[in-house]
Amino acid sequence: MDEATGLESVLARPNRVLTVPNLLSFGRLLCVPWFLWLLFAQDERVGAAVLLAVLGATDWVDGYIARRFDQVSEFGKVLDPTADRILLGVAAVAIWIDGGIPGIVFWPVVIREILISIAVVALAAMGARRLDVLWVGKAGAFGLMFAFPFFLLAHAVDDSRELWRFLAWGCAIPGVAFSYYAAYEYARLVPSALSEKRAASAAAHPEGSAR
Repeated sequence: MDEATGLESVLARPNRVLTVPNLLSFGRLLCVPWFLWLLFAQDERVGAAVLLAVLGATDWVDGYIARRFDQVSEFGKVLDPTADRILLGVAAVAIWIDGGIPGIVFWPVVIREILISIAVVALAAMGARRLDVLWVGKAGAFGLMFAFPFFLLAHAVDDSRELWRFLAWGCAIPGVAFSYYAAYEYARLVPSALSEKRAASAAAHPEGSAR
């Protein structure tokens, strides 16, 4: 096997870690402190909003790269939604503290993220099959990733406040709706995820399952 063939073989493994989409997801996590520093330490709301919008856009970019260049990995399937959840939660709390997000948007988003996080941990503890991210969930996160910086800009820019507020609500309403619809769809998949785990366990230990 020559060097080029060996490299292609490594990049084709589903359990690989070092891929462009995974690096983008890591980058989103590393930029969270930068966002908080801009918002609170520097009082740069516009800069923080621009950074948050760029980070939200990379969520779509890494998914496209993963599918287009066959860089989907099992690690990335865990890292990407985790990075989204951390960035979304931190941004929501930070902008709410700063006074930019209305409670009618903030509380549904935060409550959903808390419930989803608890459910993920509980299902993992029960040994359930991991649930893949649904497109409707990604669409909801994408909408909110733009709604939040728009709310922040509406809080920071006086002369175009109404425009940014209009855009913020235009992204927030479908974002919250898609997010809750995704949560409903995930809940529907839980029984099958648990039953598949039990079936796999029974197949691996047929003597014990017959007792």
